[in-house]
Amino acid sequence: MALSWLQIVRLGFVQMALGSIVVLTTSTLNRLMVVELALPAVLPGMLVALHYGIQITRPNWGFLSDTGGHRTRFIIGGMAALGAGALTASAGIIAFEQSFAYGLAVSIFAYALIGLGVGAAGTSLLALLATATEPGRRAAAATITWLMMVFGIAVTAASVGAFLDPYTPALLVRIVAVVALAALLVTTLAIWGIERRVAVTVAVPERTRFREGLAEVWAEPRARMFTIFVFLSMTAYFMQELILEPFAGLVFGFSPGQSTSLSGAQNGGVFLGMVLVGVLATGFRFGSLRNWVVAGCIGSAAALTIISLIGQTGVPLLLPAVVLLGVFNGMFAVAAIGAMMALAGEGREKREGTRMGLWGAAQAIAAGFGGLLGAAAVDAMRAVVSDPSAFSIVFMAEAALFLAAAAMALRIMDRSPERSLPRHLVPGE
Repeated sequence: MALSWLQIVRLGFVQMALGSIVVLTTSTLNRLMVVELALPAVLPGMLVALHYGIQITRPNWGFLSDTGGHRTRFIIGGMAALGAGALTASAGIIAFEQSFAYGLAVSIFAYALIGLGVGAAGTSLLALLATATEPGRRAAAATITWLMMVFGIAVTAASVGAFLDPYTPALLVRIVAVVALAALLVTTLAIWGIERRVAVTVAVPERTRFREGLAEVWAEPRARMFTIFVFLSMTAYFMQELILEPFAGLVFGFSPGQSTSLSGAQNGGVFLGMVLVGVLATGFRFGSLRNWVVAGCIGSAAALTIISLIGQTGVPLLLPAVVLLGVFNGMFAVAAIGAMMALAGEGREKREGTRMGLWGAAQAIAAGFGGLLGAAAVDAMRAVVSDPSAFSIVFMAEAALFLAAAAMALRIMDRSPERSLPRHLVPGE
């Protein structure tokens, strides 16, 4: 018995809950460290990189799912760890005001816990989707769950932004606690009983070692090349994650609530971009995944160029430019997700979880590296040029990476619209 559409939507609520917590740690807390606490941008960049770096364990979680691990246990436990880490990270903001060393120690522990929670919950959820979803529904299931995640990110960022002004550390802790508890409750209710109702066979004999299973997947040319593409494109995708809100605060004078709402508007744009590709590519069979990936990358580069110019000229058009960036980011992301879910079932049988874990690890490493690279580059540039110029240089570098990712997609992805689509979208199949 495979996942029904209702069960896929329920799993989407889990993804939505995960995104609602993560957005607080990568946007709101980051901005508070840089602007309100006047800490160097590289510090939150290193903390976020830590939480991404720990997610290198994602292939292990995927392999456990392939061998019949208890996915529900990992998902709920991972979400609890994620919520606890986010609450501890918010307490770290208060600790920084008392002592830098104390705040750093609390924050390191918090972000490590966040990384473990995301790795356990996120990878186990994707493995459940990959193994219990009918092949014809995999791409659609990925799109549904990611749309719900982006919706959760956008709503959380906008809501927290509205409640966070006027900002106080105590108010921050209360808001994060409410979000974390709500996410854990939603996750538990959404996932409960699903794993027992679907038949997920034990795919890999228990005697198979993790290194052997990972080596088998890495030996597949398509899986290996797609891993490299994921790393390059996601490095570009996440370079602005830690600097956009500080950019809004330092260059345009946005308050904490306003900059958090800006992040929500960006993710709203991501949601619109995903819906656009989903409707046109799936409903009307317009364009291939390859073309949508390339269009999203080129459009993201153009939007970053506009943001760079706005920072230099001071034209008050930051909000629409950020929404435009979100739309093109969403176009790229949903096309890449569709290719990922389609490729997860190719190659050696019963390695869906390991492949998803490998690509998830590549994404996590790229996200940490990209965020840290962007933050460190801004700090370095601010030492020699003005704030607007420093941010503009980094945004232009990110645009160049998106163009490089587009060029790679043109080379490695199939040119045929039919071959680029998931199997259930190919006419006659």
